[in-house]
Amino acid sequence: MNVHIWWDRWAAGGSEDRPGVWGLVSEAGFGWAKQKLAWRDVEGIQKGRYDWWAADQIVAEAEAVGVSLVFRVDRPPLWALPAGTSAVNGPPVQSADFADFCYVLAERYRGRVRGYQVWNEPNLAREWGDEPPDPIAYVTLLRDCYMAIKRADSQALVISAALAPTGTDLPVAIPDDYYLVAMYEAGAAPYFDLLGVNAPGYKSPPEISPAVAADPEQGYGGHRVFTFRRVEDLRAIMERYGDGHKQVAIMEFGWTTDANPEHQDYAWFAVTPEQQADYLVRAFRYAQEHWSPWIGPMFVWNLPDPHWTPDNEEFWWAIADPFHWEGGLPRPAYDSLRMMLKP
Repeated sequence: MNVHIWWDRWAAGGSEDRPGVWGLVSEAGFGWAKQKLAWRDVEGIQKGRYDWWAADQIVAEAEAVGVSLVFRVDRPPLWALPAGTSAVNGPPVQSADFADFCYVLAERYRGRVRGYQVWNEPNLAREWGDEPPDPIAYVTLLRDCYMAIKRADSQALVISAALAPTGTDLPVAIPDDYYLVAMYEAGAAPYFDLLGVNAPGYKSPPEISPAVAADPEQGYGGHRVFTFRRVEDLRAIMERYGDGHKQVAIMEFGWTTDANPEHQDYAWFAVTPEQQADYLVRAFRYAQEHWSPWIGPMFVWNLPDPHWTPDNEEFWWAIADPFHWEGGLPRPAYDSLRMMLKP
């Protein structure tokens, strides 16, 4: 499960009448959790000055409930970004600075953090400094971070950045399949242990194939990306480049329930809470039955940030209410995943 508890210790631990985030993960029988770790939150003041308090807490809490933890690492501090940039997330001026941080991070948590996702959705301009995505530059960043992590902790898993499923082209984005091909052409293969992907289901039930989703008459969006099984297109690229011995890690997948017509970017593919619950369980079942042995960990999107409200787009993908919102209770999707038969 994806969790969001960097600053909120109360939500992490819960209270007498409500389990905290870690309680929800363990009570549902899930063995992996992914948490964002913003570089700027640890080494934000200047190079070489670190604040490990929040990260230390999260690592200890994951250990206490027996959950394998993956950190998603991105969001450089201002001192590492180009002068004058207003971008929230973008590549550092010096890749070596990022590699240095990856080394220190992996060294501190050697044997305690299971893996590191290196960046997220770099095929989108908004995740690449608001500049046109650059797969060659990303491979340099991935290579340097991979080598640093392996020096510090040879057993840690390095997961490539999960790509956004999109058919949009430059300058706003690069389609995920084109971007992955460019990564392989740039020599990425030796520098990740698992291929990271994001796999939102959009309007499609999880069994719908990319070919069916691409048929405009079927009503699923008219493009191959609009289905959970888009993963299969990226897997085919891995095999084409001789990388079939590796697994795929689905870093985010789910379905949104935001049917508000004012949110036009998302309302067209909203499902009901009951469908969300059903589709998530069926997605796990489909992967187990059809993608074994090449499928690795799959992270549900999401157990929410404690402070989200309905104004947050991510609120509607969540499988429980945000902790500080009304009730803070599990939703039908959580209950279905909790009762799902685990392998």
